[in-house]
Amino acid sequence: QVQLVESGGGLVQAGGSLRLSCAASGAFFSLNAMGWYRQPPGKQRELVAVTTSGASTNYADSVKGRFTISRDNARNTVDLQMNSLKPEDAGVYYCYAQVLSILKKEYDFWGQGTPVTVSS
Repeated sequence: QVQLVESGGGLVQAGGSLRLSCAASGAFFSLNAMGWYRQPPGKQRELVAVTTSGASTNYADSVKGRFTISRDNARNTVDLQMNSLKPEDAGVYYCYAQVLSILKKEYDFWGQGTPVTVSS
């Protein structure tokens, strides 16, 4: 089993910054993609940013230029630096990892979610 533990959410004023962190632990062969999704109130979960083990990244258009995803493969962590936050960035942010198991099968895992509130 793999656990993803998130930290760093909270309340911030519009224009402010937050940094989310996620650490993966458990028994697995490797981590493929890691990233962040969010679920705004009353809406579906959506991609925010994702990075592969080869360090390529993909961002939602709405966060490009404001958010930066970074990954530490040695520590199995992925961070999301969020700058110039807007009220529409609010929601529950979920850490995501695509795990390659010891038996070389791929599985998707999710963190428990951390709330981000942006006041206008």
